[in-house]
Amino acid sequence: MSAGSKISTAAAVSLPPLVDPVEALPREELERYSRHLSLPGFGLEGQRRLRAASVLVIGAGGLGSPVLGYLTAAGIGSITIIDDDVVEASNLQRQIIHRDADVGRAKAESAAAALERLDPTLTVHPIVGRLTPENALDLFAAHDVVLDGADNFATRYLSNDAAELTGTPLVWGTIFRFAGQVSTFVPGHGPMLRDLFPDIPEPDSVPNCAEGGVLGVLCGTVGSAMATEAIKLICGIGAPFIGRLLRYEALSGEYSTLRFSPDPDRPTVTDLTEVAAACAVDSDGGGVAGPSADEIDVDEIRSGRAEVVVVDVREDWERELSAIDGSVHLPLGGIRDGGWEALTTVLSDSAVSPEPPVDIVLHCKSGARSAEAVGILSGSAPNGVRLRSLAGGIDAWSAADRLQSAQAD
Repeated sequence: MSAGSKISTAAAVSLPPLVDPVEALPREELERYSRHLSLPGFGLEGQRRLRAASVLVIGAGGLGSPVLGYLTAAGIGSITIIDDDVVEASNLQRQIIHRDADVGRAKAESAAAALERLDPTLTVHPIVGRLTPENALDLFAAHDVVLDGADNFATRYLSNDAAELTGTPLVWGTIFRFAGQVSTFVPGHGPMLRDLFPDIPEPDSVPNCAEGGVLGVLCGTVGSAMATEAIKLICGIGAPFIGRLLRYEALSGEYSTLRFSPDPDRPTVTDLTEVAAACAVDSDGGGVAGPSADEIDVDEIRSGRAEVVVVDVREDWERELSAIDGSVHLPLGGIRDGGWEALTTVLSDSAVSPEPPVDIVLHCKSGARSAEAVGILSGSAPNGVRLRSLAGGIDAWSAADRLQSAQAD
């Protein structure tokens, strides 16, 4: 938190409804949503407001799944889903909107099909792509409320800045391992994300779900809270988490709330210039063409242009799924604890000489952990040892295998 930010003791904020209600609901919808209609302070008018609302959901993954499912079941009129990823088997542990049959399908399209099965009258717009500085302002301006379930810092800050520039309410959630957080940002009615966390973290400063893990059911807890926030905003009921950060620790079962206020010294967001630079280098976004100076791509290794020793820094269970033939195994934790000495020991035990001159390529799933390993080892590696991270990790290696097989067929 910046020096200007402070813990707030201000009362919870209530706002008027975001949208005007539709004129009427057909008889079949009165029956479908009867449990809403009997709610004090919600009733028929609240349901009509939901039907009039348009919502943008960023991400159809762990958080997007419960958000999309519950908003559709609640009777939202129009939902846009934006996600550039495809369904993988490892997603099904928590991304419950997808099925086994959807593996390999674009998440946005898989989620849209699931929503149409749940409510055939819903207007749903799947976008197979990323939220970018080029499309964010138009997308935010076209919707009543946005829910951000992205898994990277650049997109979260892009959402914040687009919300500030367009005046669009934003519901924000994040999960990691056994913990989750939720807050609501309404421009002009309380602090924003940058008041709480002013600076965009480095892309690889926190492991993603693939590297750090996540308890699957946690997604339901946090995603349901996000959907509740959107409904409160649309209908003008209750007090949204404006100026409040809800924190949930699954292992202890404890909820806590941090109150925070606007930072008077924070610069106003005037454009997307800063966040555009962050999006360009985001490790998940693929915004940088080709490997960096400390990276090597799959093609260079396979072409034989480089004679290398490959070191896998993933965990044991990950190697059970796939491994590069001939690679040496040393998890990132071992490198963090033992540095160059740990690597020397493992290479010697594997009958591989670490003596220079030698090219050592470290790899993980997608490149984040191996890049960290290169950074740790570079300071102590002797002259003549070249350390590089495999760009794209085992994912890129496996993709090259699939391409080679397809060409052979």
